[in-house]
Amino acid sequence: MRLDLVRYDDGVEDVSVFILAGGRSSRMGADKALLPFGKGNLLQLAVNNAKEISSNPIIVGAKERYSSYGDVVEDRFLRCGPLGGIHAALCATHTDLNLVLSVDMPLMAVRFLRWLVILGASGRELAIVPELQGRLQPLCAVYRRSARCVVEHALKQGGFRVDQIFPLLPTRYVRDVELVAAGFSLSIFLNMNTPAEYEAVRKMQGNIR
Repeated sequence: MRLDLVRYDDGVEDVSVFILAGGRSSRMGADKALLPFGKGNLLQLAVNNAKEISSNPIIVGAKERYSSYGDVVEDRFLRCGPLGGIHAALCATHTDLNLVLSVDMPLMAVRFLRWLVILGASGRELAIVPELQGRLQPLCAVYRRSARCVVEHALKQGGFRVDQIFPLLPTRYVRDVELVAAGFSLSIFLNMNTPAEYEAVRKMQGNIR
C-alpha cells in the first residue's frame, strides 16, 4: 500500500485514540498534563490533536483530575507506569486499532498520527512502533486490541517496562530513516520530563511559529 497516496478515510477501519495523561511527574515537580502550553495546556493540546483522528478521544488518568477535558478511563493495574495505561486503553477500547499518545509530546504532528494509523491498518501486526536511533517510542504507537493479553500477562508477572512486550508481539518497527523519507521531522517526538526540557520545548514551539 502506497501510504503517500492514501487518504485517511480510504479504507481505514475505525480507530480509537487514547491520551496517556497519568503519572506522578516526579521529575517535573508538577502535573505535566496541566502545564501551560500555547493557548491552553498540554492535555488540551493533545485532546485537540486526537480529535483530528477520532471524534471521541479518551484520556487515561485520574477521573477527578481530568474529566473536564473529556471521557476518562483509569488504570486497572495501579502504579505500573505507562504499560498500565496502555493496558487500560486496550481494556476500554471498542475498536481493533488503537492509537496511544503520551500527553507530553506537544510538537506531535497530526499528519504523522494519521500516517501511523494508516500504516497500522495496512498490516496485521499487533503493534506499530516508531524507533528513533535505536530508541522505541511506544507512547506514540498503534496497538491492536488483541495485544491486551500480552500486556496483561507482563503486568501480572511484575514487568512494567513497555519495551519488554514487543518481542512477544508481531510488531512493525518504523525506523527513523523511514520517517524522514516520509517527510516527518524527528522533533515531533520530543517529550518533557524536567522543567528545563519543558522550557526548551516551549522555546522550540515559539521558534516554529
